[in-house]
Amino acid sequence: MTTPRKTRVAIVFGGRSTEHGISCVSAGSVLGALDPDEFEVVPVGITREGGWVLASGDPAQLAITDRKLPEITAGLGNAVVLPGDPTAHGLMVLDPAEGPRALAGVDVVFPVLHGAYGEDGTIQGLLEMAGIPYVGANVFASAAAMDKEFTKKLAAVEGIPVGPYAVLRAGVTLSEADKERLGLPVFVKPSRAGSSYGITKVSDWAQLDAAVAKARQIDPKVLVEAAIVGREIECGVLEGEAGGAPEASLLAEVRVVSDHDFYDFEAKYLDDSCEYTIPAPMPERVSRQIQEYACRTFTALDCAGLARVDFFVTPELDVYLNEINTMPGFTPTSMFPRMWAATGLEYPKLVDRLIRTALRRGTGLH
Repeated sequence: MTTPRKTRVAIVFGGRSTEHGISCVSAGSVLGALDPDEFEVVPVGITREGGWVLASGDPAQLAITDRKLPEITAGLGNAVVLPGDPTAHGLMVLDPAEGPRALAGVDVVFPVLHGAYGEDGTIQGLLEMAGIPYVGANVFASAAAMDKEFTKKLAAVEGIPVGPYAVLRAGVTLSEADKERLGLPVFVKPSRAGSSYGITKVSDWAQLDAAVAKARQIDPKVLVEAAIVGREIECGVLEGEAGGAPEASLLAEVRVVSDHDFYDFEAKYLDDSCEYTIPAPMPERVSRQIQEYACRTFTALDCAGLARVDFFVTPELDVYLNEINTMPGFTPTSMFPRMWAATGLEYPKLVDRLIRTALRRGTGLH
């Protein structure tokens, strides 16, 4: 009797963005969840400079230790490349002794990459060219969701409420009219970044220039958003089974309980600074509205596979879209897997479903 061949999954992580370390932690969690009887894993790390290497598949080496994030560096393993050529059938190893050689074909890629050069449509375009199925949104949806300006514009067209904001492209400053319209406080953030990198809460207009300069260290295009007083609520979305309508998880509420002024990077990942409640205590009609908005946002951006959609809920129970993440965190503290576990889909089954959804969808137009 022939043993069925395992599905060969390339887990790609690290990358050139500011979210390199969080990507590594997410990948470690995914690696630990994959059933070795079902999947053969090829761990591929991308250095901060953009080099691809065969990395360790040991989840313990991809964990946060003493507040220090893991990192992929050159020399960890043989260099690899992914040709944008469907006839190459996957990854090529650049062996210094033997020269280039092909790995066995990769069935699917799980790009556990956050931020630029990973979550923004770039690697998705490469995988489309290579003809390799991959977990998550396509090129357009990845790019549109990564850019908060266009997320807001597409959502607004679909009637999903978004708060007041202004866009500062390179060289542009905030006008006096916009200052009056937005009021104080405001949040200044890079338009195309995640994990709360580069965000500043501005309570005095004298702080604005420094906040914009900080955000522009990551992205020349900056958003200035009016603060919405209220609760932070998150919802996980999965592509429907067999390509059906998207499905929403139970909701999570995030509360910052220590001395952090808002839900920033340290509060998210390094400090024990947040409390989470799943399901979020909410009138049923508001919960249903948020789940509906989450699925509509997923569809409006033409997403696939998965997304985490974040909202603000005011004391008057008005709901506003904050942002959508097409490759949300998969770390041990990340809300996306927590919400789905509470909904009844435990982490290993969640990862399994994402991979099988990607294999079913394949590449190309749908």
